[in-house]
Amino acid sequence: MSIREDIRAGLEKDPATHSGFELFWTSPGLHAIWCYRLAHLLWKAKRRILARVLSNWAKFLTAIEIHPGAQIGKRLVIDHGVGVVIGETAVIGDDVLIYHGVTLGGKTLDPVKRHPTVGDRVILGAGSKLIGNITVGNDCRVGANAVVTKDMPAGTVAVGVNARLVNLTGDDYYLI
Repeated sequence: MSIREDIRAGLEKDPATHSGFELFWTSPGLHAIWCYRLAHLLWKAKRRILARVLSNWAKFLTAIEIHPGAQIGKRLVIDHGVGVVIGETAVIGDDVLIYHGVTLGGKTLDPVKRHPTVGDRVILGAGSKLIGNITVGNDCRVGANAVVTKDMPAGTVAVGVNARLVNLTGDDYYLI
């Protein structure tokens, strides 16, 4: 994962940003991801307190909270970003786009896998909440403010509270 790859991904997914220079200096999502990567290295090296301190500083500076224990793939873009929360056992694939207010949260206090796993090429709409040890398949879309508490098969769209899945044609897929 490189700085150039992150900037390229950000430019591809954010039409409001006009240059890599602008993105480098003004994107809190990009800054949060870079801080996360350093904190994640510290976390894996068992420097957990230092990792959490860095993570908290990043949260203070960007209003984006990414636990250093989360596993994040390549080219994640967090657009706008304020209010994004990514929990400790969350797993995020490659080429994912996350808008502001998204939560990848847990629903148990037990020390187990308790946060979502998000596949590749997924878009998480503003304010959406993915709760629990669920799996969101590749190429899924989660609509703004949707609440997802069950697995999503690849290629589906989740809308509503509690979210229901629909085909890309707009027909109801099934209720969850």
